[in-house]
Amino acid sequence: MSERKREAKGMSLKNKVALVTGSTSGIGLGIAEKLAESGFHIMLHGFANEDAVTKLKGEFANKYGVKVGFNSSNLIEVPQIYKLVEHCHSELNGLDVLVNNAGMQFTAPIEDFPNEKWDDIIALNLSAAFHATKASIAGMKSAGWGRIINIASTHGLVASVHKAAYVAAKHGLIGLTKVTALELAESGITCNAVCPGWVRTPLVEKQIADLAVKNNISNEAATISLLEAKQPTKRFTEVSHLGDLVSFLVTDAASNMTGTELKMDGAWTAQ
Repeated sequence: MSERKREAKGMSLKNKVALVTGSTSGIGLGIAEKLAESGFHIMLHGFANEDAVTKLKGEFANKYGVKVGFNSSNLIEVPQIYKLVEHCHSELNGLDVLVNNAGMQFTAPIEDFPNEKWDDIIALNLSAAFHATKASIAGMKSAGWGRIINIASTHGLVASVHKAAYVAAKHGLIGLTKVTALELAESGITCNAVCPGWVRTPLVEKQIADLAVKNNISNEAATISLLEAKQPTKRFTEVSHLGDLVSFLVTDAASNMTGTELKMDGAWTAQ
């Protein structure tokens, strides 16, 4: 049995490797920080300038004492997804946890929705997760242990107007989660979807700003309007809480939790 396989069987999280797509800011960064805190070596991914990347890698190494890599692959381009996974193996010597988090948003009525925006959102929010999962499975099977965590959304469970591509992609991502879990049920690899409601990230900040402009109201009023319309707790979900949930999913306590969609949405989908 290989050293990596012995480590996997022993369930020590230290020296395992996690790839979090879209992890230079927002939810992805928060998840990466929580996994590093648990002892994972981290492959960061996203778009950032060289100075920002150097600073971010230094902060992770200094604070958590883990190895940190970075990759800026454009996940809309399929070959780059496979190169990203290869880079994770070559630089960090493996891939034990895959968090498919990278995503984008665009809103418009279906009749006005630009075709290229539909294609890009489906490619990044859904197809990229499929290809990253496909590229990661063999290594996880070899180790006898793995975790695939898809960051979906409440919009993977319910719909909102003007979000055809996003809602379709997130519904598809939950379907992909279930199929992945079934196919890997006896492999030691789990696959789950996390479904946040409103989380105060740069993506949501833009939606708040757009809403303020559209309705000629302040950003504060737009924030209240956004929360009241969907999220009964009238509070944003914290990025750190999503990180804690992902950190739980990689533990032995969650070893028989697979194929599920875990909501953290302030009772949005309870209505």
